[in-house]
Amino acid sequence: MFLAALYGLIAGILLCLTFGTVFFALIQTSIERGYRSGVQIALGVVASDAFFIFTAIFGTSFLPQINNFDKWIGAIGIIFLVILAIGNFLKTPTLEPKTHADDRSRRRSNLKFFLKGVALNALNPINFMSWAAIAAYLRTKGRYDLSEMIIFFSMSLVGVGATESALAVYAHRLRGLLTIKVIHYINIATGVVFLGVATKLLWEEFLK
Repeated sequence: MFLAALYGLIAGILLCLTFGTVFFALIQTSIERGYRSGVQIALGVVASDAFFIFTAIFGTSFLPQINNFDKWIGAIGIIFLVILAIGNFLKTPTLEPKTHADDRSRRRSNLKFFLKGVALNALNPINFMSWAAIAAYLRTKGRYDLSEMIIFFSMSLVGVGATESALAVYAHRLRGLLTIKVIHYINIATGVVFLGVATKLLWEEFLK
């Protein structure tokens, strides 16, 4: 059980250390809006991964059968990423984090970033494939029973949440070293990443 927990924690940390859409969105949001907004994205990623893991362990029979489901998800993902990219290109950089006048607007903002984390993670099919591959490996090669798999994946989610939250905190601490020009370059780079992933999805789902 201890090894299952340890390996799960390591797996969760390693899966976060990739330069994908979530990574760049997390860094950008933490710099612009503060680490709390970045942590909300991290929580959205954890919620999305939890759903992926549940599906990987228990199967997809409970999901509705929709014709061309992959293509629908791909199309939604492409549109979502293009909108985010355009927003990044048009965004005016600032060194002052946005503040909220009341609790209602703060909760609304937190929900927005939480859902952004869910969407960015869920609309990348590689994330589900990664968890499904890990689950298959543990079940066959690792000979894990259900309780060991639950421990492994629970610690994986802890690793994901802790790593993403740490990235948000440390990205926010970099604010003092940044200039308007650097933040502008970060916005552009993040937009290019979003467009790159959207192009990859377009090629794999519709043009390949």
